[in-house]
Amino acid sequence: MTVLADQVVQVARTWIGTPYLHQAASKGAGCDCLGLVRGIWREVLGEGPAQVPAYSKDWSEPQGEERLWQAAMQYLVGKPLDQAAVGDVILFRMRHGAVAKHLGIQSRTEQPWRFVHAYSGHGVVESPLSIPWRRRIVARFHFPEEKI
Repeated sequence: MTVLADQVVQVARTWIGTPYLHQAASKGAGCDCLGLVRGIWREVLGEGPAQVPAYSKDWSEPQGEERLWQAAMQYLVGKPLDQAAVGDVILFRMRHGAVAKHLGIQSRTEQPWRFVHAYSGHGVVESPLSIPWRRRIVARFHFPEEKI
């Protein structure tokens, strides 16, 4: 594990217990899954690389556009799916045929695998990265070593 990856997981765990709040990115007050990743970025690398425009809960679904995936490829470093590491940003497709729009941070790669994510109705939690969750993973990234 790199120093950066270790720091990402440590910071992610400090967000546990933050309530779920759509479009928010404030530790302790509220965040969604994108807000969690943005908040971790701020704490680890400084101010985020871009302003996030307002988005609805069904964002990019009607158009079928992979907006979250495209943004992740622009600001994070992509990696092969089979190279799971602690500190990875994981992108999930929640339903077959839907756009990928859920993010989490891999917090453990030994069994049982775990990840930290902001989940509607639960807030920020550390969950088992069970087989049903792993089947939904469509991409893996890691934070850049330096701010973009």
